[in-house]
Amino acid sequence: MPKGIILVGKTIKNRANFASKDANAKLTAVQKITKIARQHRLSYEEFVSVCQQVRIKLKMTKPKKERKLPEILSMSELKQFFKAVQKCEDLQHELMLKLLLYTAIRVSELVNIRVNDVDLDACKIFINQGKGSKDRYILFPSGFRLALRSHLKANSDNIYLFESRLNQPYSTRRIQQVVKEYCDRSGIKRSVHPHLLRHQMLTYLTGQGISDAKIQLISGHESRKSLEVYQHLSLESVEKEYQQALRALEL
Repeated sequence: MPKGIILVGKTIKNRANFASKDANAKLTAVQKITKIARQHRLSYEEFVSVCQQVRIKLKMTKPKKERKLPEILSMSELKQFFKAVQKCEDLQHELMLKLLLYTAIRVSELVNIRVNDVDLDACKIFINQGKGSKDRYILFPSGFRLALRSHLKANSDNIYLFESRLNQPYSTRRIQQVVKEYCDRSGIKRSVHPHLLRHQMLTYLTGQGISDAKIQLISGHESRKSLEVYQHLSLESVEKEYQQALRALEL
């Protein structure tokens, strides 16, 4: 093995515990390793090979990422946020953000909902090609049906459930901006983003005593074929508890 590769290997070995030190120590170690690699004109492939060999010899493994619990708003903060939404009197924004919360839907799925995907009578919405390229149905509260019906009637030319002034579906980036704008208006000091509303609802439903298996149906993933065969029946088993839980949420 070339001398330069051996030197780099020894340096990495001697500095193998630098990950537990402060930022300056890490930077110093990286600079020394990089300097030796350049002095001996190691190719990128040779440098990567050295790192891999040292990692194997020292039995180094990547530290597991800590799974942090999703941060959610208190109930007073949640009401404060939607109060700011209501004050702006943009009905489409209010409907859009409440639907984002009520259904625990992902923002990438929300922007792709078409008018034809909404079943007002059954209080459910078909999600076409959601995360993992899987289809599923989601429920929305029966008390929200009238608001959705009025929205659809007022926007009869829409192809998508929610469209911009240019008659185009919203982008996920635009939804993120809308949520941030209302967060700023509300005076809430912590960050509010679309995915937080998903965590908020799933946490709320858990607190209402709905089982994990049933919550998985609300936010879960199934193929379109199986949806027609058995998810409809499964949704019936959770619908009563879901509707009852959502009646208790006053925004």
